[in-house]
Amino acid sequence: MSKLEVWFDGDCPLCRREIAVMRRLDRRGAIVFTDVAVGSGHCPIDRAELLARFHAREDGVMLSGAAAFAAMWRAIPLLRPLGLAARNRTVLGALERLYLAFLRVRPALTRALRR
Repeated sequence: MSKLEVWFDGDCPLCRREIAVMRRLDRRGAIVFTDVAVGSGHCPIDRAELLARFHAREDGVMLSGAAAFAAMWRAIPLLRPLGLAARNRTVLGALERLYLAFLRVRPALTRALRR
């Protein structure tokens, strides 16, 4: 089984917290976590684009937004059922709409966490 790679914004306190939870849940070490903010690892696409949305590479395919989260969930046994449900286009569409709503409030949440 190939490892899943995810890219995240390590300067974002909200992102750091979420990735910390995912690292604890990833007991099998199935995910490579790459902090884009510190420039570690290889950036397969533009760094600004990686910072604007959550990205993952699953089986050589770049994913972003809800699809990237779903790939990460599939790699973690506890969350795998949710990730598998997201293979359904309707479910993934609903998750993407929620993700886009989150992106609109992310700057305010980030500011609040930094205080």
